[in-house]
Amino acid sequence: MKPRVLMLPKWYPNRYDDQDGDFVARHVAAIAPHADVAVVFATVAGGPLAALTECEESMDGPVPVLRYYYRARPSGLPMLDKLLKLLLYYWCVGQGYKQATQRWGANPDLMHVHVLLRTGLAALWWRWRHGVPYIITEHWTLYLPFRAHTIGWLRRQLTRVVVRCAAARHTVSKALQRAMQDLGFRNDISVVIANVVDTDLFCPPDALRAPQTLLHVAAFHEDVKNLTGILRVVAGLRPAWPDLRLRLAGYGPDEVRIRHAAQELGLLSDRTVTFLGKLSHAAVAAEMQRATALVSFSRAETFGCVLLEARACACPVVATHTGGVPELFEPVGHFGLLVAPDNEAELAAALSAVLSGSATFEPDQLRRDAGLRCSPARVGSQFAALYASILRSAGGQIPAQISPHSALVSC
Repeated sequence: MKPRVLMLPKWYPNRYDDQDGDFVARHVAAIAPHADVAVVFATVAGGPLAALTECEESMDGPVPVLRYYYRARPSGLPMLDKLLKLLLYYWCVGQGYKQATQRWGANPDLMHVHVLLRTGLAALWWRWRHGVPYIITEHWTLYLPFRAHTIGWLRRQLTRVVVRCAAARHTVSKALQRAMQDLGFRNDISVVIANVVDTDLFCPPDALRAPQTLLHVAAFHEDVKNLTGILRVVAGLRPAWPDLRLRLAGYGPDEVRIRHAAQELGLLSDRTVTFLGKLSHAAVAAEMQRATALVSFSRAETFGCVLLEARACACPVVATHTGGVPELFEPVGHFGLLVAPDNEAELAAALSAVLSGSATFEPDQLRRDAGLRCSPARVGSQFAALYASILRSAGGQIPAQISPHSALVSC
């Protein structure tokens, strides 16, 4: 009998954004073969609702999902709405917990929180009330030094309690693990497990790659992703590489700003830069299969899923030495080139090396490494081992399908 696991994500694909928290959904899908999983997700509605809240049930498939939406402006009074939205959030996840327990006929054996803080406070309450242990998975760049100064005093205190009371703390990189530790968000069991890459979808191409074609895939958040820095570097490379093309896939709040920068640099009139907009995962895979290289110039990354997706496609990567990224490029020189954040001269040199062929990478090695690190089977078995360890420590029964030695877990 599989353990009952209730997932509580802060981000999850929903009716307003089907790619929001898709990396969380991939974790959940990888875990599903090893556990009886249900997802409860609540978020502010991105449009009008007939009532204060609305539940959207997706009960078909291997993972039942309960999505709750609540009004963005319940009263129309900003100060009151802040409190009302907090209450509505907890009402929604409370309803979800009841529905999940009714479906199972029992409380969950374990709760799995994905991204703090409201989710963790809900799990802490149910731990106190029902004795159900919970683990925390964290992806957020909020805890990295680049952004940690924005964490307020109350949030720090609550986060310390929630993390300390968890059965385990999981991060997607050692850098994020260290950053949370340095902030005092500590737990005796600290685990690093990678994000998931769909290694069936992201695979090497059958045809030749397009020459002198760079690809960037990210949310358009300029302060973190530094897309305008990439644009300036590409503009500077045009005299040496007149056929150079940059394809930008993504969307976000700073798109107008980034398009304006591309226009000011003269990169739109000659089609050096193409904005691809929001792409499906299959379309992103196709772009990675045709690109000469993927380029990322982020100032903060906890993991960088697209970097490993490109690797699974045997596409070289030029990225920044920040957050958890260097861990993905060990041993150095085998999987791509890293540059310092905001160092446009280094980025230009690295891109020139890849474009000229003076820096080359073995396609089979790229593909093989992505599978070893991030395949669904690999990640799922690591979480199964973690669950088994927690259930045994909590005095619960470990299902026969789960062996505490079924995967190596970094602690």
